[in-house]
Amino acid sequence: MGSKSDLDWSKKIAKSLENFGIESVLRIASAHKVPLRCNDIIKEYEKENVVFITVAGRSNALSGFADAQTHCPVIACPPYSEKFGGTDIYSSLRMPSGVAPMVVTETENAALAVAKIFGITDVVIRKNVMDYQNIMREKIYKDDKELQNGQR
Repeated sequence: MGSKSDLDWSKKIAKSLENFGIESVLRIASAHKVPLRCNDIIKEYEKENVVFITVAGRSNALSGFADAQTHCPVIACPPYSEKFGGTDIYSSLRMPSGVAPMVVTETENAALAVAKIFGITDVVIRKNVMDYQNIMREKIYKDDKELQNGQR
């Protein structure tokens, strides 16, 4: 997280990761205010099999900074803010060449992206992803059936 104000958003991601059987660690380090500390945290965790999810609002330097410092996947999941009418998302989308954090704007989907990455090599997580996808499909089938039967 770029700051403690990102904690609630990050906890939603952590909860979704937990549902896929993935452990997470929450840390705070601003790429603007303490870039050296931010780099230390990246170097500490990249020794493990890790995907970084960066959560930072406003000017999201954290995602680009993290991606440029590591060989590990980085997913930017910036919290939505009405304050700037959503335009602050551009700080997550517009990156210089050679810097490529993926951007996922929903907490549950950020966790799903991580699960799919880990699921490439972890059969338990892969099964959890497939189970989740089946639940989502069944919900659509159920909703359509209810609609066709005149229910709302």
